[in-house]
Amino acid sequence: MAKNRTRKIITAGLLVVEAIYPRVDRRDPDRVRAAKHKASSEAQKRMNAIHSFQKLELGLAANYRPGDLWVTVTYDDEHLPGSRREAKRRFAYFLQKLTVERKKHGQDAVVFWNTEHKHRHEDHWQDRRWHHHFALNATGDDYELIRRLWTYGANIEIRKLKLDKDYTYEALARYMCKEAPDKVGQHCWSCTRNARKPEVETIRVEDDEQLQLPRGALQLFKETGDGVYAKWRVLKYLAPGWDRQRPPRARRRRRA
Repeated sequence: MAKNRTRKIITAGLLVVEAIYPRVDRRDPDRVRAAKHKASSEAQKRMNAIHSFQKLELGLAANYRPGDLWVTVTYDDEHLPGSRREAKRRFAYFLQKLTVERKKHGQDAVVFWNTEHKHRHEDHWQDRRWHHHFALNATGDDYELIRRLWTYGANIEIRKLKLDKDYTYEALARYMCKEAPDKVGQHCWSCTRNARKPEVETIRVEDDEQLQLPRGALQLFKETGDGVYAKWRVLKYLAPGWDRQRPPRARRRRRA
Protein backbone atom coordinates (compact mmCIF):
# COMPACT_ATOMS: atom_id res chain seq x y z
CA MET A 1 0.00 0.00 0.00
CA ALA A 2 1.25 3.49 -0.84
CA LYS A 3 2.65 5.68 1.90
CA ASN A 4 0.57 8.77 1.33
CA ARG A 5 0.24 9.90 4.93
CA THR A 6 2.53 11.52 7.50
CA ARG A 7 2.83 10.52 11.14
CA LYS A 8 4.35 13.09 13.49
CA ILE A 9 5.29 12.19 17.05
CA ILE A 10 6.34 14.60 19.80
CA THR A 11 7.79 12.83 22.83
CA ALA A 12 8.43 14.82 26.01
CA GLY A 13 9.23 12.31 28.72
CA LEU A 14 5.94 10.64 29.60
CA LEU A 15 3.91 13.02 27.45
CA VAL A 16 3.31 11.98 23.84
CA VAL A 17 1.46 13.86 21.10
CA GLU A 18 0.84 12.06 17.82
CA ALA A 19 -0.83 13.07 14.59
CA ILE A 20 -1.57 11.48 11.24
CA TYR A 21 -2.42 13.63 8.26
CA PRO A 22 -2.24 13.35 4.44
CA ARG A 23 0.82 14.08 2.38
CA VAL A 24 0.32 16.52 -0.46
CA ASP A 25 1.15 15.08 -3.89
CA ARG A 26 1.85 17.38 -6.82
CA ARG A 27 -0.06 14.97 -9.02
CA ASP A 28 -3.26 15.53 -7.03
CA PRO A 29 -6.02 17.65 -8.62
CA ASP A 30 -6.17 21.19 -7.27
CA ARG A 31 -9.18 20.62 -5.03
CA VAL A 32 -7.65 17.44 -3.55
CA ARG A 33 -4.34 19.19 -2.96
CA ALA A 34 -6.13 22.10 -1.27
CA ALA A 35 -8.05 19.71 0.98
CA LYS A 36 -4.84 17.91 1.99
CA HIS A 37 -3.11 21.21 2.74
CA LYS A 38 -5.99 22.19 5.00
CA ALA A 39 -6.01 18.83 6.79
CA SER A 40 -2.26 18.95 7.32
CA SER A 41 -2.43 22.49 8.68
CA GLU A 42 -5.28 21.66 11.04
CA ALA A 43 -3.47 18.62 12.45
CA GLN A 44 -0.19 20.45 12.98
CA LYS A 45 -2.00 23.39 14.51
CA ARG A 46 -3.27 21.04 17.23
CA MET A 47 0.30 19.86 17.87
CA ASN A 48 2.17 23.13 17.78
CA ALA A 49 3.14 24.75 21.08
CA ILE A 50 1.88 28.24 20.26
CA HIS A 51 1.16 29.57 23.74
CA SER A 52 3.62 29.95 26.59
CA PHE A 53 1.87 27.36 28.73
CA GLN A 54 2.06 24.80 25.90
CA LYS A 55 5.82 25.23 25.58
CA LEU A 56 6.13 24.98 29.35
CA GLU A 57 3.98 21.84 29.39
CA LEU A 58 6.36 20.08 27.02
CA GLY A 59 9.39 21.30 28.97
CA LEU A 60 8.01 20.06 32.28
CA ALA A 61 7.08 16.70 30.78
CA ALA A 62 10.51 16.26 29.18
CA ASN A 63 12.28 16.76 32.50
CA TYR A 64 10.09 15.61 35.38
CA ARG A 65 8.22 12.53 36.51
CA PRO A 66 6.11 11.72 39.57
CA GLY A 67 8.38 11.87 42.59
CA ASP A 68 10.25 14.97 41.46
CA LEU A 69 9.60 18.18 43.40
CA TRP A 70 7.22 21.13 43.19
CA VAL A 71 8.37 23.96 45.45
CA THR A 72 7.00 27.36 46.47
CA VAL A 73 9.25 29.83 48.31
CA THR A 74 7.97 33.10 49.77
CA TYR A 75 9.68 36.20 51.19
CA ASP A 76 9.21 37.39 54.75
CA ASP A 77 8.78 41.08 55.65
CA GLU A 78 12.48 41.60 56.29
CA HIS A 79 13.52 40.39 52.82
CA LEU A 80 10.50 41.45 50.78
CA PRO A 81 11.67 42.61 47.29
CA GLY A 82 10.66 46.00 46.04
CA SER A 83 10.35 44.96 42.41
CA ARG A 84 10.19 41.99 40.06
CA ARG A 85 13.77 42.65 39.02
CA GLU A 86 14.96 42.40 42.62
CA ALA A 87 12.92 39.23 43.23
CA LYS A 88 14.38 37.60 40.12
CA ARG A 89 17.90 38.58 41.17
CA ARG A 90 17.44 36.98 44.59
CA PHE A 91 16.03 33.80 43.12
CA ALA A 92 18.94 33.65 40.68
CA TYR A 93 21.33 33.79 43.64
CA PHE A 94 19.42 30.96 45.36
CA LEU A 95 19.56 28.94 42.14
CA GLN A 96 23.29 29.55 41.87
CA LYS A 97 23.82 28.21 45.41
CA LEU A 98 21.62 25.19 44.67
CA THR A 99 23.58 24.41 41.51
CA VAL A 100 26.90 24.63 43.37
CA GLU A 101 25.67 22.28 46.11
CA ARG A 102 24.42 19.75 43.57
CA LYS A 103 27.65 20.00 41.61
CA LYS A 104 29.66 19.04 44.70
CA HIS A 105 27.96 15.63 44.55
CA GLY A 106 28.14 15.25 40.76
CA GLN A 107 24.46 16.11 40.35
CA ASP A 108 22.56 18.48 38.08
CA ALA A 109 19.86 20.90 39.19
CA VAL A 110 17.18 21.03 36.49
CA VAL A 111 14.79 23.86 37.32
CA PHE A 112 11.73 25.48 35.72
CA TRP A 113 10.47 28.51 37.66
CA ASN A 114 8.31 31.61 37.66
CA THR A 115 7.93 34.73 39.78
CA GLU A 116 4.56 36.00 40.98
CA HIS A 117 3.09 38.79 43.07
CA LYS A 118 -0.53 38.97 41.99
CA HIS A 119 -3.75 37.18 42.84
CA ARG A 120 -6.91 37.22 40.73
CA HIS A 121 -9.96 38.22 42.74
CA GLU A 122 -13.24 38.05 40.80
CA ASP A 123 -12.64 40.28 37.76
CA HIS A 124 -9.44 42.06 38.77
CA TRP A 125 -5.88 41.43 39.97
CA GLN A 126 -4.68 42.21 43.49
CA ASP A 127 -1.09 42.61 44.61
CA ARG A 128 0.23 40.00 47.02
CA ARG A 129 3.55 38.95 48.52
CA TRP A 130 6.35 38.11 46.07
CA HIS A 131 6.98 34.38 45.70
CA HIS A 132 8.43 31.81 43.30
CA HIS A 133 7.19 28.43 42.12
CA PHE A 134 9.68 25.95 40.72
CA ALA A 135 10.00 22.33 39.65
CA LEU A 136 13.18 20.48 40.57
CA ASN A 137 14.54 17.03 39.82
CA ALA A 138 14.68 15.03 43.05
CA THR A 139 17.86 13.44 44.39
CA GLY A 140 16.49 12.03 47.65
CA ASP A 141 18.17 14.62 49.87
CA ASP A 142 16.53 17.90 48.88
CA TYR A 143 14.21 19.10 51.64
CA GLU A 144 16.83 20.26 54.13
CA LEU A 145 19.05 21.63 51.36
CA ILE A 146 16.29 23.86 49.97
CA ARG A 147 15.35 25.10 53.44
CA ARG A 148 18.98 25.87 54.21
CA LEU A 149 19.66 27.73 50.98
CA TRP A 150 16.45 29.78 50.87
CA THR A 151 17.39 32.48 53.38
CA TYR A 152 14.65 35.00 52.55
CA GLY A 153 11.82 33.52 54.58
CA ALA A 154 10.60 30.42 56.41
CA ASN A 155 7.43 29.98 54.36
CA ILE A 156 8.53 27.12 52.09
CA GLU A 157 6.23 24.49 50.62
CA ILE A 158 7.74 21.34 49.08
CA ARG A 159 5.63 18.63 47.49
CA LYS A 160 6.28 15.63 45.30
CA LEU A 161 4.96 15.90 41.78
CA LYS A 162 2.06 13.62 40.97
CA LEU A 163 0.11 12.86 37.82
CA ASP A 164 -3.50 11.88 37.23
CA LYS A 165 -6.25 12.77 34.79
CA ASP A 166 -6.90 16.07 36.59
CA TYR A 167 -3.38 17.02 37.70
CA THR A 168 -1.42 16.92 34.44
CA TYR A 169 1.62 18.70 33.03
CA GLU A 170 -0.79 21.03 31.26
CA ALA A 171 -2.55 21.90 34.51
CA LEU A 172 0.78 22.67 36.17
CA ALA A 173 1.94 24.75 33.20
CA ARG A 174 -1.30 26.74 33.13
CA TYR A 175 -0.93 27.40 36.85
CA MET A 176 2.59 28.76 36.34
CA CYS A 177 1.38 30.99 33.51
CA LYS A 178 -1.78 32.25 35.20
CA GLU A 179 -0.52 35.68 36.30
CA ALA A 180 -1.06 38.63 34.00
CA PRO A 181 2.30 40.13 32.90
CA ASP A 182 3.43 43.46 34.32
CA LYS A 183 4.34 44.60 30.82
CA VAL A 184 3.99 43.46 27.22
CA GLY A 185 6.49 40.80 26.18
CA GLN A 186 7.31 39.70 29.72
CA HIS A 187 8.08 35.98 29.91
CA CYS A 188 6.11 34.17 32.59
CA TRP A 189 8.61 31.34 33.18
CA SER A 190 12.27 30.40 32.79
CA CYS A 191 14.39 27.25 32.92
CA THR A 192 17.99 26.19 33.38
CA ARG A 193 20.05 25.61 30.24
CA ASN A 194 20.51 21.91 30.98
CA ALA A 195 16.80 21.18 30.62
CA ARG A 196 15.95 18.48 28.08
CA LYS A 197 13.90 19.38 25.03
CA PRO A 198 11.08 17.33 23.47
CA GLU A 199 11.96 14.93 20.66
CA VAL A 200 10.15 15.23 17.32
CA GLU A 201 9.91 12.45 14.74
CA THR A 202 8.18 12.60 11.35
CA ILE A 203 7.71 9.48 9.20
CA ARG A 204 5.77 8.42 6.12
CA VAL A 205 3.10 5.82 6.76
CA GLU A 206 0.60 3.81 4.75
CA ASP A 207 -2.91 5.01 4.07
CA ASP A 208 -4.51 2.63 6.57
CA GLU A 209 -2.21 3.63 9.47
CA GLN A 210 -4.18 4.32 12.65
CA LEU A 211 -3.47 6.10 15.93
CA GLN A 212 -3.99 3.77 18.86
CA LEU A 213 -3.71 4.48 22.56
CA PRO A 214 -1.02 2.19 24.03
CA ARG A 215 -2.15 -0.20 26.71
CA GLY A 216 -1.69 1.40 30.12
CA ALA A 217 -1.52 4.93 28.72
CA LEU A 218 -3.75 7.77 29.94
CA GLN A 219 -5.57 9.62 27.14
CA LEU A 220 -5.60 13.40 27.57
CA PHE A 221 -6.88 14.64 24.22
CA LYS A 222 -8.19 13.22 20.97
CA GLU A 223 -9.51 15.00 17.92
CA THR A 224 -10.36 13.96 14.39
CA GLY A 225 -11.05 15.79 11.20
CA ASP A 226 -12.88 14.14 8.32
CA GLY A 227 -13.03 15.48 4.82
CA VAL A 228 -14.02 14.19 1.43
CA TYR A 229 -10.40 13.94 0.31
CA ALA A 230 -8.40 14.13 3.53
CA LYS A 231 -8.63 13.02 7.14
CA TRP A 232 -6.46 13.82 10.15
CA ARG A 233 -6.14 12.51 13.69
CA VAL A 234 -4.43 13.91 16.79
CA LEU A 235 -3.87 11.98 20.02
CA LYS A 236 -2.28 13.22 23.25
CA TYR A 237 -1.54 10.89 26.15
CA LEU A 238 0.69 9.96 29.07
CA ALA A 239 2.76 6.90 28.17
CA PRO A 240 2.51 3.61 30.09
CA GLY A 241 4.26 3.96 33.43
CA TRP A 242 2.91 7.49 33.98
CA ASP A 243 1.54 6.48 37.39
CA ARG A 244 4.83 5.08 38.72
CA GLN A 245 6.83 7.40 40.93
CA ARG A 246 10.42 8.06 39.98
CA PRO A 247 12.84 6.82 42.64
CA PRO A 248 14.83 9.68 44.20
CA ARG A 249 17.96 9.33 42.10
CA ALA A 250 20.33 12.06 41.04
CA ARG A 251 20.97 12.94 37.42
CA ARG A 252 24.74 12.77 37.05
CA ARG A 253 26.56 15.55 35.29
CA ARG A 254 28.06 14.73 31.93
CA ARG A 255 31.80 14.75 31.70
CA ALA A 256 33.24 17.39 29.42
